[in-house]
Amino acid sequence: MSKPLLKILFVCMGNICRSPTAEGVFRQKLIDHDLDQYVLVDSAGTHNYHPGSPPDERSQAHAVRRGYDLSALRARAVHDGDFESFDLLLTMDWDNRALLEERCPKSLQHKIRGFAEFLQKTPATVIPDPYYEGAEGFEQVLDLVEEASDGLLQLVRREVERAKLSPQNR
Repeated sequence: MSKPLLKILFVCMGNICRSPTAEGVFRQKLIDHDLDQYVLVDSAGTHNYHPGSPPDERSQAHAVRRGYDLSALRARAVHDGDFESFDLLLTMDWDNRALLEERCPKSLQHKIRGFAEFLQKTPATVIPDPYYEGAEGFEQVLDLVEEASDGLLQLVRREVERAKLSPQNR
């Protein structure tokens, strides 16, 4: 496919811990399941605190121990065009979601969801910010992001199957 079926933007506050972790983990899971050609993945922050910065060193260190390389990612802020460009804007917590909903045109609000909605077993409603936490905070984020990514993969698989069955693709 020349054009991705889905465009997914992961969003946290500063785009240096949770959202780049989600981007890196989900991108690797797409590759591992041979679905990367169907999905464009990116991340951004609700605040422009760290433009152009790589992910937090602690996020990178914990991620690399699990086989995820975040080193090429760079922080950016959400811009107004993202609401139109992306099919899903997945927020890490309620504050991020509220900030996006304030900025998003009413007709596109349906694109904003919480990433924790895709958790399969863990009864959490947010992916907590590990910035002021120790190593256990970053490990918890990875645990939740991996689990939510597996749930999100189910949605991607359904969309890919639907596209393959579509008369226009026959």
